Amino acid sequence: MVVAAAAAAALVAVVLVSTTVGSRPGRGLAEQALRGIADAQTAAMASQGSYGSYWLSGGDRTLEKLTHPIRAEGVADLRSIECAGGWVAAARVGDGVELRSSVEDRVVRAGDGDVTRPDCITSEAVASMLSDLGVPRQTPASALAFDRPEGASGYRPGYHITPAKNWMNDPQRPILLDGVWHYYYLYNAGYPEENGTEWYHLTSTDLVHWKDEGVAIAKYKNGLGDIETGSAVVDHNNSAGFGKGAVIAVMTQQDQGIQRQSLFYSTDNGYSFTGYEKNPVMENPGQPDWRDPKIIRDEAHGQWVMALAEGEKIGMYTSTDLKEWHYSSGLELAGLGTLECPDLFQLDLDGDPSKRTWVLAASANGSEEGFTTGVAYWTGSWDGSRFTADDPEHQWLDAGSDFYAAVTWDDPRLTESQRMSSRHALGWMNNWSYARQLPTEDWHGGADSMVRDIRLKTVTGKPALVSSPTPAMASIEGPGAMVGERRMTPDGAGELPAPPGGAYRLDVTLERAADDDGSEARIELGGEHGTFATVGYDFASESAFLSRDTDAAATGIADLHPGYRETRRTASPPREGKVDLAIFVDYSSVEVFINGGEKTMTSLVFPTGGAPALNAATSGGSLTLKSFSYRQLASTR
Repeated sequence: MVVAAAAAAALVAVVLVSTTVGSRPGRGLAEQALRGIADAQTAAMASQGSYGSYWLSGGDRTLEKLTHPIRAEGVADLRSIECAGGWVAAARVGDGVELRSSVEDRVVRAGDGDVTRPDCITSEAVASMLSDLGVPRQTPASALAFDRPEGASGYRPGYHITPAKNWMNDPQRPILLDGVWHYYYLYNAGYPEENGTEWYHLTSTDLVHWKDEGVAIAKYKNGLGDIETGSAVVDHNNSAGFGKGAVIAVMTQQDQGIQRQSLFYSTDNGYSFTGYEKNPVMENPGQPDWRDPKIIRDEAHGQWVMALAEGEKIGMYTSTDLKEWHYSSGLELAGLGTLECPDLFQLDLDGDPSKRTWVLAASANGSEEGFTTGVAYWTGSWDGSRFTADDPEHQWLDAGSDFYAAVTWDDPRLTESQRMSSRHALGWMNNWSYARQLPTEDWHGGADSMVRDIRLKTVTGKPALVSSPTPAMASIEGPGAMVGERRMTPDGAGELPAPPGGAYRLDVTLERAADDDGSEARIELGGEHGTFATVGYDFASESAFLSRDTDAAATGIADLHPGYRETRRTASPPREGKVDLAIFVDYSSVEVFINGGEKTMTSLVFPTGGAPALNAATSGGSLTLKSFSYRQLASTR
């Protein structure tokens, strides 16, 4: 089984302690900045009756708006998180990070001991803050396994979710209960002979290692058909009447082509579900496409909100009890085909709570603009009944061929400012144009992307979702190698180190220096039998690209849609003349994060076999390979 049946390594808080003797370079600067935070927090509570959040590099100046400017001379970064009962702050100077809290007047150093924090700030919130300041999350030591699991096929991923056998598709948004993430995906145990899906259950403590829990909601049990996409929420206040903390799942059921919405509830933390006796909770009004309810809690208006895919429209519904739903509004989104899997959430633009922004997303078809399927999104506002887009033009969350049906979610253990600055995301790595023709034998339906974190950032003058690998991915990084700066030509860049297996991370920095005359840089991923994927950058068009037209699927082992062979491209200007590419490879997939994740490309690939080999070259002329490194990535089975 791809998902780990063994217990996963849990994320733990970074440990901190005070140092009472000696001195460290930069400690005085950190202490001064932290003293400034402490003074401002005290002033904010005295004058405003509340504490404020702050993040120097992240754009959050809430604390300054409550009080006065905060001096941060000499520190690389400074952040404070807060709750009603206190605050914790951290300052980075050089390679060190110092902390202070509202509980006691002392400064402590990250990595050495324990920080005293207010009860309303969790250890996970502190660890997340430190991660944002560059302190790696620590996990219990465990052996990393890089060998292929016994019986694994050549295309079986090492660290991505796939079923042991049969079929998978849409992910369902994870929920957190007692420190454990519960995740469900659509699964068909009878594929290809039988139709219909059900919810398959996995659990995790770090969103990287997963434990198999089996089918949670089975199909064909209540006479309303199979179990399709929806969303689960934790009903903390018992609004539905099934008990405080019950897990409520509302999803589409389809029978004889009619799509309805049904409710299932769990009183054992999401391990098993019971169908509501009055299902369906929403009867189809006569629409051919009426599916994929995404439910969120709208505390500002004291209600639950559902976004529903209705052909070329997203319908908005509200409820107080998760059982009776009332139509509120609809947003027409023509030109993107039949919409699926909507999402609705908030993020702070550039980390500034005063720029809190709503985002509406939906899986869509971009054929009218030379795109296949993907996840489109709009930024805007929500007034409790209607979403209003700031710009009718959509953006794409990922520019690759195989990122669809995405879900996003936040971590309830974090403070409000942290939840609004970043959230997790996960997509289905497949494409309906060829989803059922992939050359996998021991399972079908592709895989899930790795979990990434998304922020809302101003990029080239407009709000855009920026992605990065979730920090816990560092827990599976193993041995690696790197090379220094060198010239790239059509003949290559000299011998490059290659990982021993098919799961690895590449970090590449490219530059067109003053004496370079080339335009297109190509990072060729291959093996003994040739290149299976090329990740590159064209300085002339300022765009990255991903090509797989020479992989095993594209060259004849599968009868795939012609679109499989099309090169994907996305614009991303250089930053100070340089382009950074973080490339994650996992046997049958490539995920590329461009310029810190300002753009991403995700695609399935099928290697041609043999030991891995890497090459860096240009299509003509010369360019500069500023840096190149790889790290092996361990299996999470």
